[in-house]
Amino acid sequence: MIIDCHGHYTTAPKALEDWRNRQIAGIQDPAAKPAVSQLKISDDELRESIESNQLRLMKERGSDLTIFSPRASFMAHHIGDFEVSSTWAAICNELCFRVSQLFPEHFIGAAMLPQSPGVDPRTCIPELERCVRDYGFVAINLNPDPSGGHWTSPPLSDRHWYPLYEKMVEHDIPAMVHVSTSCNACFHTTGAHYLNADTTAFMQCLTSDLFKEFPTLRFVIPHGGGAVPYHWGRFRGLAQELKKPLLKDHLLNNIFFDTCVYHQPGIDLLTRVIPVDNILFASEMIGAVRGIDPETGFNYDDTRRYVDATPMLDDDARHKVFEGNARRVYPRLDAALKAKGL
Repeated sequence: MIIDCHGHYTTAPKALEDWRNRQIAGIQDPAAKPAVSQLKISDDELRESIESNQLRLMKERGSDLTIFSPRASFMAHHIGDFEVSSTWAAICNELCFRVSQLFPEHFIGAAMLPQSPGVDPRTCIPELERCVRDYGFVAINLNPDPSGGHWTSPPLSDRHWYPLYEKMVEHDIPAMVHVSTSCNACFHTTGAHYLNADTTAFMQCLTSDLFKEFPTLRFVIPHGGGAVPYHWGRFRGLAQELKKPLLKDHLLNNIFFDTCVYHQPGIDLLTRVIPVDNILFASEMIGAVRGIDPETGFNYDDTRRYVDATPMLDDDARHKVFEGNARRVYPRLDAALKAKGL
C-alpha cells in the first residue's frame, strides 16, 4: 500500500470559496454574513471534484490512500476572530469527512484547527475532539503562525501550546506543522512562508526540551523539512553548541519529514541525509506546484517517481517510506486499516 500523508482539498466546489468570500465580507458588514445552512454542496459535486482530480491522479501515479485535510492556504487564520475561524474550520473539516465517507478506501481525514491570533489554543480543543471522535480523523494540521507571516505567536516549545499537545498525546495523533496564507508581502506564501515555517518549526524544537516534556508527541514537518536536510550539518553543530543531545536522540524520535520535494536531486538528498525511519511519502498533489517539469516531461508533484528512482533506498526502505512509517506515526490510521483487514 502507498499512503500519501499530505493531501489538501484544493479542488472543492466553487460554492465553498463563494461562501467564504461572503463570510469575510460579513466581518465588516454583519448584514452580509452568511448562515452555514446557506452553503449547499451535494454529494455528486463532491464526487466530481475528487474523481476528476485527486482520485484520478492517485490512480495514474499509483498511490492508494491520502490523509486529507482542508486546503492549507484557505485556513487563513489571520482573518476575522475566533468565531470566524471556528465556523470556517467546522465547514472545511465536514467536507473532508464527507469525502472520506464517499471514498473510504482512498481518503481519511486530518483536521484544520480553528486557530486565531492571540487566542488561547484551548479554544481549538472542541473541534479537535469532534474530528477525532465523530469523524475518525487521524491527525491535525497545526499552524505555528496564525498571524499569517508576522509570527506573533510564541514558539512551538512554549507552554502556550501545551493544551493542544496534551490532547494530541491523549488521542495518539500527530500534527503536521503547516502554515497558511502569508499576508506579509516579504514572504510569498508557498515559495517562502511555507518553507521558512518548516525550518523555523524544526529549530524551535531543537533549541528546546519539548520532547522531554512530551516524549510521545509527534510532528510531521512537510515539504521535505524546508531547509533542514540541506543544512543538516548546521543543525547538528548548533545542537552541539547548545549542549543538546545528538539530533537522532534529541528530535528524531518525534519529528518526521514528508517527501513533498519536487525534483529528483531533492529526494536523493532527503533520503541520503535523513534516516529512513523519519521519512513519510507525500505529494501534496494539485497543490503549490502543479505544472509539468520541462526537464522530465512529468508533473513536479509526481513524487512517487522520485522515491522509486532514488538509489538511496532499497525495497525494504521504500516500504517504510510508502507505508510502514505512516502506520507507525499515525496509529489511528493503522487501526482503521487493520479494522478493514489491511
